[in-house]
Amino acid sequence: MKQIWSLDELKKQISKNEKTYLLIFKSGSTQSECALKNLEEINSENVLISDVNKVLDIHPEYGITTVPVLLYFEKSELKNSIKGCQSVEYYKSLLENTYSSNKSIEKPEKRVVVYSTPTCSWCNALKSYLRKNGVRFVDIDVSRDQRAAEELVRRTGQQGVPQTDIDGQIVVGFDKAKIDLLLELK
Repeated sequence: MKQIWSLDELKKQISKNEKTYLLIFKSGSTQSECALKNLEEINSENVLISDVNKVLDIHPEYGITTVPVLLYFEKSELKNSIKGCQSVEYYKSLLENTYSSNKSIEKPEKRVVVYSTPTCSWCNALKSYLRKNGVRFVDIDVSRDQRAAEELVRRTGQQGVPQTDIDGQIVVGFDKAKIDLLLELK
């Protein structure tokens, strides 16, 4: 993995390769450190990294408002973005599938955040449903993250869980029909 220090440097790098990934992360952030660590395990030469604490001109260029995010470029064109920390297996599969296939990714993956608690049966049912349908999501345990719990109440006026943020739209409870609609599952 190679550190990128500016937008100009990024554009030079992605113009050299057919397919390139860029992890935009924020040092000191738990989610970002997780994504960085998991990608380091794969150690691919086509993965670039950029820290928003040090590089200020890349994320605005691509409309990135949340990190970590893995951007996928094909022939210098942004094709997809994968938000949050994913498992080593997911990243490995993503890189292998992308590099072994000539077809491009058709639509960006939805950003899904589930706010839950470990003892909530509906939360566990929701997360199982998302996994069964191959939906990548970030799980935030509001019983351990007071700031996230307060932010959720401020945004929705609701204290109950589960609550799911799908690309900025909140679904309160395990509303399968609304979740299916927002994620275009059925």
